[in-house]
Amino acid sequence: MPGPAPKHSSTRTRRNRTTTAATLSAPSTRSKVPPLPPMAEQDWHPMTVAWWEDLWRSPMAPEFDPSDIHGLYLLATLVNGFWEHPSKELAAEIRLQRQCFGLSPIDRRRLQWEIERTDEAQDRGRRRRTSAPKASAADPAADPRSVLRVV
Repeated sequence: MPGPAPKHSSTRTRRNRTTTAATLSAPSTRSKVPPLPPMAEQDWHPMTVAWWEDLWRSPMAPEFDPSDIHGLYLLATLVNGFWEHPSKELAAEIRLQRQCFGLSPIDRRRLQWEIERTDEAQDRGRRRRTSAPKASAADPAADPRSVLRVV
């Protein structure tokens, strides 16, 4: 008895791709950066303002939903508090909160977000790989195993 017929190849393939998978491209340099909300007693720290502008000019910005702005305001408040009075507790909370928005390379990997590579970056990588000096196979000094001896 031969057994059941094999499944068709289209039904055997794994489909582990998540719904968040995306290739992100940098927004235009003219994209609008939403203003930070006014603070009651002080101004925003300059590093927080720079972080906020970088955030909205990053490739992740188009992925933010309008409802995300409130979480980003909360994160900006934490970042501002860290720059005013650095602490491990604030750094840990910032790390946890920024995961929600894909702000670190590991978070983007978890969300399966890839940043689109430009032709220029790919050309630089190719040039770097081709210009790297290669050890000659004929040169025994280039082989680190040449110092090993059988005892």
